[in-house]
Amino acid sequence: MGMWASLDAMWEMPAEKRIFGAVLLFSWTVYLWESFLAQRQRRIYKTTTHVPPELGQIMDSETFEKSRLYQLDKSTFSFWSGLYSEIEGTLILLFGGIPYLWRLSGRFCGYAGFGPEYEITQSLVFLLLATLFSALTGLPWSLYNTFVIEEKHGFNQQTLGFFMKDAVKKFVVTQCILLPVSSLLLYIIKIGGDYFFIYAWLFTLVVSLVLVTIYADYIAPLFDKFTPLPEGKLKQEIEVMAKSIDFPLTKVYVVEGSKRSSHSNAYFYGFFKNKRIVLFDTLLEEYSVLSKDILEESGMEPRKDGEGDSEEIKAKVKNKKQGCKNEEVLAVLGHELGHWKLGHTVKNIIISQMNSFLCFFLFAVLIGRKELFAAFGFHTSQPTLIGLLIIFQFIFSPYNEVLSFCLTVLSRRFEFQADAFAKKLGKAKDLYSALIKLNKDNLGFPVSDWLFSMWHYSHPPLLERLQALENSKQD
Repeated sequence: MGMWASLDAMWEMPAEKRIFGAVLLFSWTVYLWESFLAQRQRRIYKTTTHVPPELGQIMDSETFEKSRLYQLDKSTFSFWSGLYSEIEGTLILLFGGIPYLWRLSGRFCGYAGFGPEYEITQSLVFLLLATLFSALTGLPWSLYNTFVIEEKHGFNQQTLGFFMKDAVKKFVVTQCILLPVSSLLLYIIKIGGDYFFIYAWLFTLVVSLVLVTIYADYIAPLFDKFTPLPEGKLKQEIEVMAKSIDFPLTKVYVVEGSKRSSHSNAYFYGFFKNKRIVLFDTLLEEYSVLSKDILEESGMEPRKDGEGDSEEIKAKVKNKKQGCKNEEVLAVLGHELGHWKLGHTVKNIIISQMNSFLCFFLFAVLIGRKELFAAFGFHTSQPTLIGLLIIFQFIFSPYNEVLSFCLTVLSRRFEFQADAFAKKLGKAKDLYSALIKLNKDNLGFPVSDWLFSMWHYSHPPLLERLQALENSKQD
């Protein structure tokens, strides 16, 4: 009777209190669920101290122990940072942090001569202050993750000065994109009439396509150096493989990710007939930024084919402890190009835009509900930006969780399909060895709790991918 009486009492509360209580309850429910999953996986890290028999042929005990300790440290960090984030968010809601920041933004606008009628201007000040607060409160966690955890396990390549310069640059670039885009979006919502959600969706579609188009050419180079892959066998083989599947490749770049981290990656970008491939230098066993630096310091010109380099350079490249051979790099690219050939990129864009349209439509339905604003401390005004924040971040939270899980399941399916595509290109054997090397280089732990894996892993666990490839490896 007591529980049902409490529920009845809750439903007798004013609507804004019910909404506020439901938001907090759901937030903590998700946090506890995530903590439960993390604890299951953490138990795996603690108890699996020896290489399982099925992994004996692909991982030595030293690497296994290193990856176990790395993932254990990451799990501990994730627990404390997640707890802090949840408490911070709850306190902000309980003590009216959002309406306070809105009023503070209004005061700053007032000092500059902008009254309450300049809602978009106040919204931009609000965004600037909110992102600044987020950056400052997240900075200690980012510093600890980079200079304690990543440093301890040999991944961090940054100095403190480089890190801080990078953080400031990221903040400035973010504001240069966020503020103009937000102002235009708010303006469209204001003048769009009854069908503003269609115009707002179309605007965000155009912005996302533009950002994807210009990111690697104009934004990413602000943070990392991109250089064309030198002429040679690898580049020729990449071009041949791209041509064999009608991939409209125009350029191949190497990004010097090693100046930031020793983690490795590869991706492609671009629309229509203008596709580019980007390889992290940490992915390439036979490519070394160090070799170019040595040559430059000695006044020598590096040869395009890599031949004729000094013995010192050859020794340092040979002793490079990470990366894949050219054949394995091609297999990894075969997997990535499989995503393109099988339409995974287009499918993800379509799903994203369908979701975006649905969210804007529901936003149009809910934006007039005053109780939503009142639930978060806005009793006398309903700013559009605050409505976007409340509805997209809080009201849509249950939907976002379900969608995220469904996309994770779909992503795993796409990964298996891309692996199968690489098989058809005759790359099964090389992809098999590349996956093992990449797992080793990134200290991935190959043993997972089934529930944690199902909920979180957008890529299938290593063993599942290797088993799928095993029967198709080429001799």
